[in-house]
Amino acid sequence: MTTFSYDDSALAAILDGSRSIALVGVSINPVRPSFYVARYLRLKGYRILPINPRYAGQVVLGETIRRSLTDVADEGVQLDMVDIFRRSSEAGAVVDEAMLHKDRFELKTIWMQIGVIDEDAAARAEAQGLTVVMNRCPKIEYQRLHGELRMGGFNTGIISSRLS
Repeated sequence: MTTFSYDDSALAAILDGSRSIALVGVSINPVRPSFYVARYLRLKGYRILPINPRYAGQVVLGETIRRSLTDVADEGVQLDMVDIFRRSSEAGAVVDEAMLHKDRFELKTIWMQIGVIDEDAAARAEAQGLTVVMNRCPKIEYQRLHGELRMGGFNTGIISSRLS
């Protein structure tokens, strides 16, 4: 069983090496976690490609919501990361669809949100050379690794200054 323990430098490398993120399961409701994660990452300079068949064709955060990852692949868009905001039971299908197009995307990372865990899907993706992060949020990790959580009183475990 996976421990979900990830090295800070590895998480930072993933976030620093990604510019475009497909957010599968995005909501148009501004109080839903998937919306504010997408909004935050967009504000940090990432291109967010929203995926949700329920809202396909609508626009959120300046991007048209696609029905599936296949729609993104058909557009010829480079995609560094797939961030999954779906139930764990649905994550495997998303991972499999991402792997179908990984070479067209130049995909590097599958990221499963907090509470989304599918070890079999993770193993399949890793066997195809993809990096997998499960049970974590890229927004929270970005904030933690860049010192933004300290402003809220969280101990991030990262020293931001030192005495001379």
